[in-house]
Amino acid sequence: MSKLTDVPKRILIGRALRSDRLGETLLPKRIALPVFASDPLSSVAYAPGEVLLVLSIAGVTAYHFSPWIAVAVVVLMFTVVASYRQNVHAYPSGGGDYEVANTNLGPKAGLTVASALLVDYVLTVAVSISSGIENLGSAIPFVVEHKVLCAIGVIVLLTLMNLRGVKESGSLFAIPTYVFVAGVFTMIAWGAFRGLVLDDTMRAPTADYVIKPEHQGLAGFALVFLLLRAFSSGCAALTGVEAISNGVPAFRKPKSKNAANTLAMMGLLAVTMFCGIIALAAATDVRMAENPAHDLIHNGVPLGPDYVQNPVISQVAEAVFGKGSLLFLVLAAATALVLFLAANTAYNGFPLLGSILAQDRYLPRQLHTRGDRLAFSNGIVLLAGAAALLVWVYGADSTRLIQLYIVGVFVSFTLSQIGMVRHWNRHLATEQDQAKRRHMIRSRAINAFGAFFTGLVLVVVLVTKFTHGAWVALLGMVIFYATMTAIRKHYDRVAEEIAAPEGPSDDSVRPSRVHSVVLISKIHRPALRALAYAKLMRSDTLEAVSVNVDPAETKALRDEWERRGIDVPLKVLDSPYREITRPIIEYVKGLRKESPRDAVSVIIPEYVVGHWYEQLLHNQSALRLKGRLLFTPGIMVTSVPYQLQSSEAAKRRARRQQEWTAPGSVRRGPAQERPRESSDPKA
Repeated sequence: MSKLTDVPKRILIGRALRSDRLGETLLPKRIALPVFASDPLSSVAYAPGEVLLVLSIAGVTAYHFSPWIAVAVVVLMFTVVASYRQNVHAYPSGGGDYEVANTNLGPKAGLTVASALLVDYVLTVAVSISSGIENLGSAIPFVVEHKVLCAIGVIVLLTLMNLRGVKESGSLFAIPTYVFVAGVFTMIAWGAFRGLVLDDTMRAPTADYVIKPEHQGLAGFALVFLLLRAFSSGCAALTGVEAISNGVPAFRKPKSKNAANTLAMMGLLAVTMFCGIIALAAATDVRMAENPAHDLIHNGVPLGPDYVQNPVISQVAEAVFGKGSLLFLVLAAATALVLFLAANTAYNGFPLLGSILAQDRYLPRQLHTRGDRLAFSNGIVLLAGAAALLVWVYGADSTRLIQLYIVGVFVSFTLSQIGMVRHWNRHLATEQDQAKRRHMIRSRAINAFGAFFTGLVLVVVLVTKFTHGAWVALLGMVIFYATMTAIRKHYDRVAEEIAAPEGPSDDSVRPSRVHSVVLISKIHRPALRALAYAKLMRSDTLEAVSVNVDPAETKALRDEWERRGIDVPLKVLDSPYREITRPIIEYVKGLRKESPRDAVSVIIPEYVVGHWYEQLLHNQSALRLKGRLLFTPGIMVTSVPYQLQSSEAAKRRARRQQEWTAPGSVRRGPAQERPRESSDPKA
């Protein structure tokens, strides 16, 4: 890499880290919680609102069902958390749901889970950032007016932060996440104290509004369907729970124990905040509507298109703390920021899963390699590109994007728990220790209940959300599944073709003869050097080949060839259409056809220039020939470069680069000869 590009890279993502410093990037629990749990923790900023939005279809009278929906979400959350605690102990390698399903249910189930998770990770970034932009836009009009551009800008910023490494990005994310959690708990505690002890009347800014129901007096199946749809929207609070099971390798030792404890803490915090906000929303008479311009009425008049509907958490905070108060502003800022940072759950889960899939040959191998900062850089960039595309297509509209949400995560929940049941069944068949058997039976019961409950929720989500956009998520899963299947088939086919046989084969048998062909356009120094090199090859036959494009030039070449007395026969190929590449390709193919067991060595002289713009002044025929000959079996291509004077400039640049110490450069010389970098900031 040139000095010109190395400096900006070091400024943006920091100095490169040696491979033996990977252990220093592992996370303690206090950092792992905001890194892996920011998504489910931040979902309380929009999940309660989604519940109320759906219930508003039947009018404000349906709001009294919200506590029961909250209870159902809490039961589901604790079930999923308890189930995943079994996962992280049984499969600490970081494969998570994919590894569980692949090991216990087979490759097809594993690939289905992987497809679902990849789609959900992309949606996590798109939904979280779009929601954060909308929250921020209520205070800054410029953000609303350019929300797609702002959302993509936030994606770029988060990408750079994660490219710096998970530990550094986790430290940056910890403060706003903890401020958000502390702010929500303060709001819940102060709201409960004001309402229960002081008996104050707290009213949301929308408390005096009337909701115009789209469907008046729903009952029977219609009401049940509405409640199920509201429940499925509230299940957005569970997204990101699986990220911890995928990120176990990023924890410090003991990895499984730390991951399980972090998972339990995340579940407890998330359900407490979710229930608290739902309760305060009911106590302060928050009003929400899917179409607030027409369905929210004040003094008998619809609010109109200029009305901006603030999220539930903002309305509750205004009622509890007071509009414009310090605590209100702190919570509003922390909420907007933590929604941006919630995408970090996907930035840690997607690259890890992509690395495992690449190792299993379902994704390109480049996703398995770590970058300068020991993060899976290619996976991070791929996630950012997919999320930015989704944000652009949907106009950074969280209401539209959230309809695609949570389908993938419940597919992975269900298949993972079914896989865990089979895992325990397999181990119970051979385990004799009674204490271990009792533990396995208890774990199997937890996973079996988890599989039943999440499977039931998956059916509910598919039924209630399919026509509202969930079909797009399913289509994305199918595309991922088909793509990964095709990649695996390609890698398997290549591995089969290049596998070395045990006995003798055509590849190990020495060719009968070697025909060396030197391509000549005119006699100059590069051509003479190529001829001299070809004579050292000791080929069975050696000839020079030229293409007759211009008869006058060809005659001049023949005459000079004879005048110089070059002891290599010159063969001229006719080209009535003035082509160079095709006659040569046909000629060497003809040699192979005449003697299939012979090898043909094509030697191409080419000269090297030192500046990129000088390359534009040459027709690059040698490059085109090498590209075509690459697909011709039995043909060996050798390039004989001749460096021109201008290439000395490139040499000098390379020499200066080697002598120049880039900021944070740690890659010069063998690793064992370099002293270990001190972690002491005073060193």
